Amino acid sequence: MEFLAQGGGGQQLRVRARVVLEGLKLGDSVAVNGTCLTVTNFDATGFTVGLSPETLRRTNLGTLKTGTRVNLERALRPMDRLGGHFVQGHVDGVGTIVERRREADAQLVRIQLPRELSRYIVEKGFIAIDGISLTVTGCGEGWFDVSLIPFTQQAVTLSDKRIGEKVNLEVDIIAKYVESFLARREAKGGITADFLAEQGFNVSSDRPGGGG
Repeated sequence: MEFLAQGGGGQQLRVRARVVLEGLKLGDSVAVNGTCLTVTNFDATGFTVGLSPETLRRTNLGTLKTGTRVNLERALRPMDRLGGHFVQGHVDGVGTIVERRREADAQLVRIQLPRELSRYIVEKGFIAIDGISLTVTGCGEGWFDVSLIPFTQQAVTLSDKRIGEKVNLEVDIIAKYVESFLARREAKGGITADFLAEQGFNVSSDRPGGGG
């Protein structure tokens, strides 16, 4: 992996790869450490993507050094099997590894995250760390834990990272949709009997509470 010069405040990133090159075309999307990027050039040994100023602000890609290993994933096709949660490649923020410990053959990793993202984290929910879909094993205000089984430890770069290193975080899109929906509903007067009726609930006002 290496950075190439580019004007306008952005950069170009050249990634050496093999598996993701199969069937690759110009303009295809490849997630690099969980960041969805557009392929602008490729050959038999790797591919090039552009990093906009927005991408550099939102992710850890600008801190990578030449030779650093990165996680790569091609875009999901509609006919593919979905194993895990929906990862869009749209990074919500950057977290920091603050603790690592062993538990039998698993590796537990604690990550500090921006407090504005804490509300999207729930135990046994989903989180994408550098594009790796993982299950939250514990969480609190400003932090969460994940557990890496031996296969995951060998397959992804999270095992390489040391305490203090930065990782890209993408929360579950469903949580953000629910929050947005409820916020709009609250702005319109909250959950009312009319709203419940619109959603197909059998609402009756003939008894206390207007339940249905």
